[in-house]
Amino acid sequence: MANVLVVDDSATMREIVAGFLNQNGFQVAVASDGRDGLLQLRSDPGIKLIVSDVNMPNMDGLTMADKIRKELGNKDVRIIMLTTEDNPAMRARGKEVGVTGWIVKPFRGDAVLAPFKKFCGLS
Repeated sequence: MANVLVVDDSATMREIVAGFLNQNGFQVAVASDGRDGLLQLRSDPGIKLIVSDVNMPNMDGLTMADKIRKELGNKDVRIIMLTTEDNPAMRARGKEVGVTGWIVKPFRGDAVLAPFKKFCGLS
C-alpha cells in the first residue's frame, strides 16, 4: 500500500519525485494523469498525500482534485500541486477545489520533506 501518489504526465518528473520520496521512507504509487490518479486512489485507501501536476492530458490536476473531494467524498487526503503555474487565479481555483498546497517547480525535495512526512504520519 502506498502513502503517496505522484501524478504527472512527464515520466521524468514522476521518476524524480517518486525516487526522492522512496529514498526518504515513503511508499509511492505513480499515475500519468488525473484520470489514472483517480483510479489509483480508488484502489489504494492507504494514500494520504497526492503530489500532482496541474496541466496534464485526459484530466488536469485541478479537475482531479475536485473529483476527489466531490465525487469520491475524500476530504482527508492532502493534495499538493507541483507545477510551473504560478497564476494567482489558478491557485485560487485550487483552493476552491480542496488543494492543500501549491509548489512551483523545480521540485526541491528537502524543502518539503518534513511537511510531507507529517501529512503521511511518518514524523
